[in-house]
Amino acid sequence: MEQLKRLIRVRRVEIVEGLTVQVEFEDSTVRLLDLAPLMRGAIFDELLQNPELFNQVTVEHGTIAWPNGADIDPDVLYYGLTPASVGEADLTH
Repeated sequence: MEQLKRLIRVRRVEIVEGLTVQVEFEDSTVRLLDLAPLMRGAIFDELLQNPELFNQVTVEHGTIAWPNGADIDPDVLYYGLTPASVGEADLTH
């Protein structure tokens, strides 16, 4: 397993359009991210079906999160890693 160079956390998130957000990290890196490929699993279904709930994304504990308890690991966002939920889903198909 490749070791990450350093832990970088989210400072700010803003909805751009649809499932695309602009994320600013604590090292001032800014990324435009399409979250659709990262949103796999039952906890994300509600967000995908309800844009109003998706648009309630905030920064909590250094990552992006939603009121229903969903979040995405900040290392996935910063380093472009594959989330565990996506990898598990791929194994079942």
